[in-house]
Amino acid sequence: MRTLCSSTLIGEFFVIGFAALVAMKDPDLATATVWTVSGVAMLLSVLLCGVVTRPGGVYLGWALQLALIASGVVVPMMYFLGVVFAALWWASVHFGRKVDAAKARFAAQAGAGSSEADAA
Repeated sequence: MRTLCSSTLIGEFFVIGFAALVAMKDPDLATATVWTVSGVAMLLSVLLCGVVTRPGGVYLGWALQLALIASGVVVPMMYFLGVVFAALWWASVHFGRKVDAAKARFAAQAGAGSSEADAA
């Protein structure tokens, strides 16, 4: 799960950065505000890569997805990209858990096979 979720989060890192470049063109927004908010979101996306498998990590990822969708208020294209990344996040979590379960089953079978060979 960690690999799939981290890949999604790193993709979001770049999308947030590009969205900040677009948001800078809005004359009503201060450049410092745009980069502060975007920088925090970018930092959060990178830090989440390390804590995604810990308790609450997936929920923090969902919070980031909601914030990405909400950023569509400033950059309308982010509504679409936020939904796309939320779908990718769901797929990463869903299929990542399936892969982790399959790996655990394979490791248990391999461990059972080697213990039987040791007994013989």
